[in-house]
Amino acid sequence: MLVWFLPVFLVFLLIGLPVFFALLIAPGALLWLNGQERDIALLYRNVYNGMDSFPLMAIPFFMLAGELMNRGGITERLVEFAQAMMGHLRGGLAHVNILSSMLFAGLSGSAVADTSALGSMLIPAMEKQGYTRRFSAAITAASSVIGPIIPPSGIMIIYAYVMGESVAALFLAGIVPGILVGIGLMLAVKVMADKYDFPVASRKYTWSERGGASLKAFFPLMTPVIILGGILGGIFTPTEAAAVAVGYAMFIGLFVLRTLRLSDLSDVFARSAMTSAVVLLLVGAAMAFKTVVSLSHAPETLAHWILGLSDNPLVLLLLINLLLFAVGMFLDAGPAIIILGPILAPIFVDLGVHPVHFAIIMSVNLTVGLATPPMGLVLFVASSVSGERVESIAKAIIPFLLVEVAVIFLITFIPAISMTIPRLTGFVN
Repeated sequence: MLVWFLPVFLVFLLIGLPVFFALLIAPGALLWLNGQERDIALLYRNVYNGMDSFPLMAIPFFMLAGELMNRGGITERLVEFAQAMMGHLRGGLAHVNILSSMLFAGLSGSAVADTSALGSMLIPAMEKQGYTRRFSAAITAASSVIGPIIPPSGIMIIYAYVMGESVAALFLAGIVPGILVGIGLMLAVKVMADKYDFPVASRKYTWSERGGASLKAFFPLMTPVIILGGILGGIFTPTEAAAVAVGYAMFIGLFVLRTLRLSDLSDVFARSAMTSAVVLLLVGAAMAFKTVVSLSHAPETLAHWILGLSDNPLVLLLLINLLLFAVGMFLDAGPAIIILGPILAPIFVDLGVHPVHFAIIMSVNLTVGLATPPMGLVLFVASSVSGERVESIAKAIIPFLLVEVAVIFLITFIPAISMTIPRLTGFVN
């Protein structure tokens, strides 16, 4: 009877029940009907146990660092730098939007923070230059998924925590895929710019002006260098790196750039605490949900079913990408990783897929799901920022989603894309 927990969970999602409650009520109700009251206590105790983890402390710290950077005017400096480099191209502001997302990804690791921070600046600016509001919101939402792919990444921290993988290896494996997504989106914008005669954002900057914009963006751009350099050099753990990023962001904002005031900090702490609480509650609920997954023996059943479809790893990887893409339409990336990671990863590792490679396939696929209708979270954030209807943004984002799906298949079938940097640096064999 317990195997019905997943259909019940999906029904709860479809009727609009918040994910946190659906993750707990669906298995809890079935355990009660099955007479397993003792396991119900275990289920709800695991909500706290799932959050009580030192590695997960990196998530609220990275969110706080991103919030400090945003409030301290760092976002404007990144956009100015991106405009100096790409604003003179046709469709310049769309290119600036994508490049800004790639740069912002190295600061926050959050697609929602990216959409909110950059969207509030760039969507009105694009509209003023003649772009439609729905296109501006769509490119903002599409490019924001780069945030959790290029390190630091909250989603990869969750995967590493659940599956016992190296955070440093996952961070390194995400660099090239994140850049590929950005390049793919820029190529799509170039094709559309030539076809629809998009405007040029600005004149071509001189090299001295580009140098000036680079100097303004220097301190923000040092953040990912400090984070990755410290982790890879063994100076601090990912959680300590996140705390260092907070200290660095606060120091730069308060004392170097002087764009952050002490009076701003209470609001910054409150906003980042609320966002972190939502993420960590979802992680805790998903870890509790995972308990029922193991009690129901669903992983073994699913493994036998998947292996019965084909013995060709390439065919199975294609099928699992389709499954993950469908899951990403309805479920947030963090809970999806916690629920499906322990089920799917061992199957593909036994088939010869490297665990870090599978981690990147899963993380990137579910991250793209954040921008996928009908439940893509960044679509709702882009709608809130732009005032455009979600349905309208969902239609406009389809060409960009096709590009991102193409990148997912490249990552899936060409392991060297994600595995080369971790291997060269000695973090995987």
